[in-house]
Amino acid sequence: MMKSFLLVLFAVLASNAFAFAPAINSPVKSRSVAAPPVTSLNVFGNKKSAASKAEEEEKESKFWQGEWVCADCGYIYNRAECAGMYFEEQGPGFRCPQCSGPRRRYAKKVGDRVGTTLDGGDAPILIFSFGGVFLTILFGFWAVNNL
Repeated sequence: MMKSFLLVLFAVLASNAFAFAPAINSPVKSRSVAAPPVTSLNVFGNKKSAASKAEEEEKESKFWQGEWVCADCGYIYNRAECAGMYFEEQGPGFRCPQCSGPRRRYAKKVGDRVGTTLDGGDAPILIFSFGGVFLTILFGFWAVNNL
């Protein structure tokens, strides 16, 4: 009985271990990627008109020009790494690329000081945590005296 159980357990573990092993005789297919066509925009860059430059400067003035810092891990938001979007343009589903912290955990950085986060900091978490501990202790005293 015990031997059969161990054999079944070994078989299950061995099958899981080999499930992610590379195939031995798999042919490797090479893909050729076609080069993009060469145009004047690729060679000389995109020439912007004065109106588009003014529109871009107006857009930049609406957003925070300083740095946004993740309060959990210290990651500094880099616009180039995030599809060229300003931090304020990121939706509520945005996560820190380094620690997966939510968007509300980012704070503005001015000089060497980091301001409060978008969710108001850790005060609500601490208040409810200590309140929960206090209520648990009160319930314990009530239960001991009334049971």
